[in-house]
Amino acid sequence: MQQINIHQAKTQFSKLIAVVEKGDEVIIARYGEPVARLVPFQKKTAPRKPGSAKGKFTVPQEFFEPLPDDIIDAFEQ
Repeated sequence: MQQINIHQAKTQFSKLIAVVEKGDEVIIARYGEPVARLVPFQKKTAPRKPGSAKGKFTVPQEFFEPLPDDIIDAFEQ
């Protein structure tokens, strides 16, 4: 991560984009005070589809058995 002032950011914008494309972050400051952050763009993931994992997982029978007393006691305190 590096910090530069606004004037430098304006004159070296292409270089800053190259830095960010490599995964780094750039802080842009005015009079030494950070005012903006230039970060790599993260693509959105595909929306979740309900039921897309159907048949890929089975719930074990132990899941439906009562919890041990010590675990129940811990939650009831």
